[in-house]
Amino acid sequence: MLAYVLNLATLMCINAVLAITLNFIMGYAGIFSMAHAIFFGVGAYTAAYFALHFSPSLFLAIPVAMVVAAVLSLVLALPALRVRGEYFVAASLGLQVLGVTIFAEWKSFTGGLGGIIGIPPADLFGHAVSDPVQFMLLAAGCLLLVIFITNTLLRSSFGRNLKAIRDSESASHAFGKNVAVIKTLSVVISSALAAVAGALYAFYLGFINVESFMLDTSVLLMAMVIIGGTGTLLGPIVGTVLLMLLPSLFSYMWFLPQTEIGSIQQIAYGAAMVLLMIFRPGGLVGSGKRGVEK
Repeated sequence: MLAYVLNLATLMCINAVLAITLNFIMGYAGIFSMAHAIFFGVGAYTAAYFALHFSPSLFLAIPVAMVVAAVLSLVLALPALRVRGEYFVAASLGLQVLGVTIFAEWKSFTGGLGGIIGIPPADLFGHAVSDPVQFMLLAAGCLLLVIFITNTLLRSSFGRNLKAIRDSESASHAFGKNVAVIKTLSVVISSALAAVAGALYAFYLGFINVESFMLDTSVLLMAMVIIGGTGTLLGPIVGTVLLMLLPSLFSYMWFLPQTEIGSIQQIAYGAAMVLLMIFRPGGLVGSGKRGVEK
């Protein structure tokens, strides 16, 4: 039972990092991306490759993963951010499909459909972090660090510019704000921090494949943010905990057919989002109006 709780807590921390980084662009910049799982995957594959061929040190693997994800997001964001609203959603969806295809076919780097196995334990100050309790504390520490970084950025002038763009991109441009640069930087920062979660995920499981970075993951992350509350610091964490606890609760409901648990979960996610949009569009933590920070 303890092993199960530790595993769930570790995965919650990793997914909370992803939800927070998605909320950074979605809730504060108004950029709705369907490709967040791709940068999660880039971080995971880069850290795994670096650990296998160079060093499993966290102080080397994570920064390398962040840089690769940031550079890739910069290259992809520059053309994609030329469009707005639903057009960017469509562009990001295309990026998600393209990324999954590359993950599945680039066998020399990603291992193809078979994935990468035998990833060594993360090395922290010369100590291999293989104990579940230690790794859970490591994941929790990274979560706190990401919360601190995003909170600091949001309280700065950069964060105020993000909120201004979210509320009215045209007005921000009229006031002399360089909207394109600010939006591009927000995507780069979000992608780099998402790579932290990818690196942790790779080191934790010791095995990764493309199944963890599919469109379903991007949709689930978006659901965590929306259900918890966009534009809030606590909302993505609440959404992560809720949506990761639901599968556990369903598995203990003996009267449900075990072979249909996955479908029931999807129905529950969809129903929860529909009900929230009707009765509490700001999410569980957010205010009653969407897009207004609590």
